Amino acid sequence: QVQLVESGGGLVQPGESLRLSCAASGFIFSIYTMAWYRQAPGKQRELVASITSGRTTNYADSVKDRFTISRDDAKKTVYLQMNSLKPEDTAVYYCSNYNSWGQGTQVTVSP
Repeated sequence: QVQLVESGGGLVQPGESLRLSCAASGFIFSIYTMAWYRQAPGKQRELVASITSGRTTNYADSVKDRFTISRDDAKKTVYLQMNSLKPEDTAVYYCSNYNSWGQGTQVTVSP
C-alpha cells in the first residue's frame, strides 16, 4: 500500500524558511519522479517542484531561486526547502509520485 506522509508545515513570517519532508513507503521510491504540489484556498492545485530518479529538478517560476527540492533514496524521503517565504506561498503542500498523494501539510506565511 502506497503511503506518502508530509510533515514540516507551519506558520511563519515573510522572509523565513521551512523545510517540508515526505516519507514514502509501499513502492520502489528510488525509481520514481517525486513532486511537491500546493493548493491555495480558491485556487487549483499547482506543481511547485519535481525531482527525477536521476536528480533532475524542475521548479515553478514563482519559486525558482527560493525553493529547493531534494531526495534521500536510502530514507525514502523527499524534501522541499523553502526560503524567503512570501504570503502568496500560503497553501496546503502535497507530496506525490504522480500516482498517489499525501494528506498535505499546511504552510501559512503571515506577518
